[in-house]
Amino acid sequence: MNTELEKLAKKLEQEFDFIPQKRKDLLIKISNYITEKLQKNETVNLVYICTHNSRRSHFGQIAATFAANYYQLKNINSYSGGTETTAFHPNAIEALVQFGFIIEKKTEETNPIYRVYFGEEEFTTCFSKVYHYKTNPKNNFAAIMTCSDVEENCPFIPGVELRIGTTYEDPKIADNTPNQKQVYMERFKQIATETFYAFSLVKC
Repeated sequence: MNTELEKLAKKLEQEFDFIPQKRKDLLIKISNYITEKLQKNETVNLVYICTHNSRRSHFGQIAATFAANYYQLKNINSYSGGTETTAFHPNAIEALVQFGFIIEKKTEETNPIYRVYFGEEEFTTCFSKVYHYKTNPKNNFAAIMTCSDVEENCPFIPGVELRIGTTYEDPKIADNTPNQKQVYMERFKQIATETFYAFSLVKC
């Protein structure tokens, strides 16, 4: 893990006390799910779901991979998906770069594939896809709903073991405004802080 991201991780841990208790109660359910799976020597699959799989769900996937790496938790796989396909939004990518992630664009189509690096060999792959895309798990996974629209309009997800709504305000409200960069960075920091809190409680 690079130095900038090590510093970011420590800053996120310092924010735990500012998470509202109602949010902590939700996050503890995720932690308990991960703990139970790992204690049974089972693989943990987390799928972060939002309508367009362009901003918040990618933030969730990246934050979970980042947290598992930082806390040295093995056998945890993080994915993302949506109810429709768009593209990993450039504003979300820019925010991640500002935090110290190295992002490599692997393809040039309208829905490019990106690698988001935590270190020289540590990365997660991001591109927009539906939540039941062929490379995402079809059973024995937790579905973490990152937006209220998909939480309300996607009432049934086959194969899910845990479904939980940790919804976040969409940073796209700031697109093309003077606050754009700040809002995107705040949203990733919020998602990452809560994800780190959940992972910090895992016992295995």
